[in-house]
Amino acid sequence: MRMRTFVAGQEAHGDIEFAELALGIDADLFRGPLKFETDGERAAREDAARDILADLRAEAEAGDEIAGWDALYAEALTHTVPFLRAARSNRLGTGEAA
Repeated sequence: MRMRTFVAGQEAHGDIEFAELALGIDADLFRGPLKFETDGERAAREDAARDILADLRAEAEAGDEIAGWDALYAEALTHTVPFLRAARSNRLGTGEAA
């Protein structure tokens, strides 16, 4: 028998989905998807992420502690993008499947 995890009535399938449900943060929005995205898709996603992060910071400065924690988590996710892109581009140069 496996244990199931629910957050606010929704089942979380894995650690990332649990964090997204618990914190209300879509990891792909801030980190970027692990699959290919066009330059236009990336620009739109990054614009939306910047706007949401700015809103979270403003709410945190106004005294919302949860928004402050959400902003820290979202910002940390943005710093994972260069690593993922670098790893993918390194594999492309070696002939390995990306």
